[in-house]
Amino acid sequence: MTGSHAAASFTADDYRARMDRAARAAAGAGLAGLLVAPGPDLVWLTGYTPPADTERLTLLVLAPDRDPVLVVPALEAPDARNATGASALTLHDWTDGKDPYAATAALLGASGRFGISDNAWAMHLLALQRTLPGTSYASLTEALPMLRAVKDAAELDLVAAAGAAADAAFEEIRDVRFGGRRESEVAADLAGLLRRFGHSQVDFTIVASGPNGANPHHEVGDRVIEDGDMVVLDFGGLKDGYGSDTSRTVHVGEPTDEERRVHDLVREAQEAGFRAVRPGAACQDVDRAARAVITGAGYGEYFIHRTGHGIGVTTHEPPYMIEGEEQPLVPGMCFSVEPGVYLPGRFGVRIEDIVTVTEDGGRRFNDTTRELVLVE
Repeated sequence: MTGSHAAASFTADDYRARMDRAARAAAGAGLAGLLVAPGPDLVWLTGYTPPADTERLTLLVLAPDRDPVLVVPALEAPDARNATGASALTLHDWTDGKDPYAATAALLGASGRFGISDNAWAMHLLALQRTLPGTSYASLTEALPMLRAVKDAAELDLVAAAGAAADAAFEEIRDVRFGGRRESEVAADLAGLLRRFGHSQVDFTIVASGPNGANPHHEVGDRVIEDGDMVVLDFGGLKDGYGSDTSRTVHVGEPTDEERRVHDLVREAQEAGFRAVRPGAACQDVDRAARAVITGAGYGEYFIHRTGHGIGVTTHEPPYMIEGEEQPLVPGMCFSVEPGVYLPGRFGVRIEDIVTVTEDGGRRFNDTTRELVLVE
């Protein structure tokens, strides 16, 4: 979460409610508690973002029927006390030369299974295991994959605002010149637009032209975009602490009949995936709906990734719209719907919107045209 900030609209009561919810969810999953290291979970639960490069142990300890405790280095305690959620927890600081693992162990007990942040440092986890050999650990993604998945009204407003900012960036980038310029130059334009429209962090600006479009995660390079190229644009980042992510495919000059046909197919698949969004449907139903359209047209082998991923305080998080994921959709969940077709050595097409589940269906947070846009 380097460079991101918790949204100022959240209060100490909001963070208190989140920590309480997380502790109850841990108990429901049979865990003795949760250990939350620096990263998106800690920001979401407390509003505190520690220094990104610190090797000193910082850990939020959550357990049912116990007050939250944040173990923090003494030299970073002043910043931790200024976090919006600090009044909803107890700060337990430690000084250099002392054993932070012994101090943390006293909060956990000699045994039990704990959920721990996926991005916790290995040296911290191994030290806790040595200090408390009777404990065991599970990653938060494994133990509580839906912890942050359902957004409240304030969070939905922030995801919507991030989506609107990404849309504004697309409306302007479609008017710049593509032909004769390097992918890296257009990507820099996109990053600048995202920042101009309020993003504090740009996570990716994929500009995949011609045959590069057949690589869904193409790394922007120095290829010169040519007349006749399809160009896949996939871009997003964080605005006020919440993510944007959208994809549109444009064409330099007039497309061929096949290029139009494939683009229309992906647009139809994206619409089918969106129409499958409703409370109680399984995540895999969204993938199945989009994939059926592409497979039915004979391009199934060229749709090579899942249909979507969750989004919130990170641009990729659970839930995932993929075959085998039976998690039911719940109002407030936010995720991408982004089918694509990728023809090796030739071109690719992807169309992506961020969608939230409503009480009776779905709502898009991206509203730019899904028709094939022609650029110069």
